[in-house]
Amino acid sequence: MPDALRWLALTATVLLSGCSTLDYYSHLAKGQLQLLQAREPIAGLLENPATDPSLKQRLALAQQARTFASAQLSLPNNDSYRLYADIQRPFVVWNVFATPEFSLSPELHCFPIAGCVAYRGFYSQARARGAAALLKQQGLDTYQAGIEAYSTLGWFDDPLLNTMLRWSDERLVAVIFHELAHQQLYVADDTAFNESFASFVEHEGLRQWRTKQGLPPSDPQGEQQREQFIALVLSSRTRLQQLYASELPPAQMRSEKQVEFTRLRAEYHALSKREWGGNGRYDDWINAPINNAKLLPFGLYDRWVPAFAALFEQTGRNWPHFYQRVAALGKRPAAERQQILASLSPGT
Repeated sequence: MPDALRWLALTATVLLSGCSTLDYYSHLAKGQLQLLQAREPIAGLLENPATDPSLKQRLALAQQARTFASAQLSLPNNDSYRLYADIQRPFVVWNVFATPEFSLSPELHCFPIAGCVAYRGFYSQARARGAAALLKQQGLDTYQAGIEAYSTLGWFDDPLLNTMLRWSDERLVAVIFHELAHQQLYVADDTAFNESFASFVEHEGLRQWRTKQGLPPSDPQGEQQREQFIALVLSSRTRLQQLYASELPPAQMRSEKQVEFTRLRAEYHALSKREWGGNGRYDDWINAPINNAKLLPFGLYDRWVPAFAALFEQTGRNWPHFYQRVAALGKRPAAERQQILASLSPGT
């Protein structure tokens, strides 16, 4: 189905979802249409002598990674990321995460095609801020994050965006792998499963890409710091879950919640000073306000990555076989799926 017809079908579907969401769905449909209209073939830009040389260099790299993704990682072979769109802003969408004051469970938002996800996206930062403010008035913890790329799950040929070109070469390649992984497999109503799967494909795909290109391994120090930082945040989440499961009065629980955030900051600064030589690469994040919603992405994008890594090894590191196993796992009931993933994770 051509993209224009897909857009009409998608618009018709969401407009039938109820008047209460009509304005939001109209915003989404309009934003997606504007993105589609901004696309142009990368092949033409590479052949055009008027194209800026620095842009040509990044586009050429993206095309090498795009070819590698399908040829070596068995990811979908379509026109996604073979098109380019300059949308004239730093982020393509702004996601709003929200949780109750004493819970790490996200407020879910359900859509006709994607199912329920743990965030709500906006093409306008002002609309995202307004939505977050309304949620905050309801007593929820909220967090806004600018997003440079997203997948339409194969409904459209997703373009490479100017928002993605601000990254390093390595990060650009990795995100192409990540977003194509969402096209490869998507399980409705399970954000942690989908994002952990795509994160694993991204990390392993990047490792194989670097080997194929004759590049040295990714910065081991930076990767270790990233893993240590994530471990700190996940430990904090575990302690918060224990706190919220207690029967403490709300005022005391609220106080203990802030004590935990203070502990997280102190542990981070101690780690940075002790092992990183004072190189606080996550200082901006840790020094800004922290709440439950800000911790939410760490439980979504990283939760099952070790489990998928173990499953990849079980399939002999064969990508098609791995995808078959993951697809079969995705068809199981949610509780059974999580139990299997937990059994695959080291230390469980």
